[in-house]
Amino acid sequence: MANKTSKRGGDKAKGEAATLPAGAAGQTRYAEQQGHGGETHQTTDDAANTMTTQQGVPIADDQNSLKAGERGPTLLEDFILREKIFHFDHERIPERVVHARGYGAHGVFELTDSLSDYTQADVLGTVGQQTEVFVRFSTVAGNKGSMDLARDVRGFAVKFYTKQGNWDIVGNNIPVFFIQDPIKFPDLVHAVKQEPDRAFPQAQSAHDNYWDFASLSPEAWHMVMWQMSDRTIPRSFRTMEGFGVHSFRLVNAEGKSTFVKFHWKPRQGLQSVLWNEAVKINGADPDFHRRDLWTAIEGGDFPQWDLGVQLFDQETADRLPFDHLDSTKLIPEEEVPVRIIGTMTLNRNVDNFFAATEQVAFCTQNVVPGIDFSDDPLLHGRNFSYLDTQLKRLGGPNFTHIPVNAPRCPVMNFQQDGHMAMHNPKGRANYEPNSWGPDGGPRENPTIGYRSFPAEVQGTKQRLRAETFADHYSQARQFFVSQQPIEQKHIGDALVFELSKVERVDIRARAVSHLRLIDEGLAATVADGLGLDLPEPAQAAKPTRDLPPSAKLSILANGPDSFKGRKMGILLTDGSSAELFAGLTKALGAEGALWEVVAPKIGGVTLDDGTKVPAQQKIDGGPSVLYDAVAVLPAEAGVAMLAKDATAKDFVADAFAHCKFIGHTMAANDLFEAAGMTEKDDGFVPLAKAKDVKAFVETCRGLRFWPREMTVDLDAASLDSAS
Repeated sequence: MANKTSKRGGDKAKGEAATLPAGAAGQTRYAEQQGHGGETHQTTDDAANTMTTQQGVPIADDQNSLKAGERGPTLLEDFILREKIFHFDHERIPERVVHARGYGAHGVFELTDSLSDYTQADVLGTVGQQTEVFVRFSTVAGNKGSMDLARDVRGFAVKFYTKQGNWDIVGNNIPVFFIQDPIKFPDLVHAVKQEPDRAFPQAQSAHDNYWDFASLSPEAWHMVMWQMSDRTIPRSFRTMEGFGVHSFRLVNAEGKSTFVKFHWKPRQGLQSVLWNEAVKINGADPDFHRRDLWTAIEGGDFPQWDLGVQLFDQETADRLPFDHLDSTKLIPEEEVPVRIIGTMTLNRNVDNFFAATEQVAFCTQNVVPGIDFSDDPLLHGRNFSYLDTQLKRLGGPNFTHIPVNAPRCPVMNFQQDGHMAMHNPKGRANYEPNSWGPDGGPRENPTIGYRSFPAEVQGTKQRLRAETFADHYSQARQFFVSQQPIEQKHIGDALVFELSKVERVDIRARAVSHLRLIDEGLAATVADGLGLDLPEPAQAAKPTRDLPPSAKLSILANGPDSFKGRKMGILLTDGSSAELFAGLTKALGAEGALWEVVAPKIGGVTLDDGTKVPAQQKIDGGPSVLYDAVAVLPAEAGVAMLAKDATAKDFVADAFAHCKFIGHTMAANDLFEAAGMTEKDDGFVPLAKAKDVKAFVETCRGLRFWPREMTVDLDAASLDSAS
């Protein structure tokens, strides 16, 4: 790993054994003070470090409840016990219906390009201004206890604590949505969640209910293509884009409105994992994304995203071949370029997960003067839903009193009382207008106060979907043809996998009927993978148009140009080359990459020069799916042992199957042969001397040796001609 400075752990070379904080006990055997019944007591004479109740009452014994006699009944008067149990019973708040599994971090946004000509929003006005932010990433479908690498959309929500109040961009890592009208949101979520009679499958869309809904909802199929792509199995929160999804308005001081779509572009580049890899990562480390973000920030490798905007006026909107108010559509960057206006840096992990990440409340309605809503119907529904959700989850109307939700600017109004109020207005007046003069409290301000854009509205009240929303397949096709061949293969693989879990053949066929309107080759591939006769094409409200490919829609076309921030697994045994190990770790440090030693024992190994190196992972706890590349550096004596070990063979076989670059010594060949890897390709890099490692690390910048997939996957035949 690259040497970094951790705020919590001090200076520590990554790869060394973890050190204890100053003053922490590090005994290797149990030696604690014990009470009458042998229970552990850890006591203090320091008043400033004394445990108390919630009321501040010092506690003498936190190990035993108050009883009548040694073995007698517990007494009702034990207020210490009752308070502790009471709080425990209520320490869980209702989890979010969607986006339940999330992870957050603090950071800062710095504006680099002013939009003062377009908006009164102070946060977007002054170049160089820094604004505190809090970001929460999440999966959508799974419950709070599900795994990180489910095939799922990722939430990407950012709260800006601006001088004019809190502004939330409540987005996803995908720029479109499944539905066009908010009245369908409960149906979508019910369909994708675990089926209600059996409560499974969890955090998966591969079941009858979801595909039944999708196959009966043509509007969903653009999003389905994104969902079945590698976008929904990202390598890291740090390597995915974020999108505000909807069109919003920017309003300037003269009252002029400009439409805007928001984009977050990762400076780390885009990167995803393979599906087989995701399945195994979830078993090896279900907290993979959480751990990755925490480790990066603690190590000083602060993730960054550039904020970009697509700005367009009504005239441009009218020229677009689709309706920008339709949330199942995106605006290709070739049509309206993304203008980069600032950079967000996540630089501080939370002090307490519950206090910040679990209690943070995002609302799409949280905007500041100069930012307004378009007439996107889904956005309007979200404005209602999010506030209603926070009232339910956080217990009442005072959730903005929780520090993570509290604005950093003055808050002055006459709202009072309610559940868990932390503060109330002072003075006699709790209403307005009033005649108490200077003591009468805050007043409205027509100069700087929020004003909605006076958009003209006319028409009859009716329940009607706009005809401009009726083209459901053109952008779905555009997305597919914009992918590189290997990415197209992965979409086909994902569709076959998901639909193979659907029990009803008619639902499978109905889904494939939509694919025929997107790409005939894809439909044929999926039908063949399911052993299904190709059904008639779905009935389309409007014919599919051939839109030009958009390079920005491909992950591989927008990947990183370095191995920085990625992690290498280094498999060592006793007697491994100290020269190779030192050279490799030095080269990785220079690249800004991380590394971990994987060894037969967690205690580590002794290299050929006598150096002892601790391991971060035991071989059966550190599979290669946790790493972006691997180096297999066993000694001659050690490789004979590894060749007999199933998990060691899995380590190299999975790295091979997942198209990873593999650096290796000559001794490693015996392990490769034992694992069935009899032929090497250009993704293998021999390492004999320290001078070889630099070229290996540079090779790893490609992240995957994709040609290998065409030789190791049964489903690759359909792409032979395309590649």
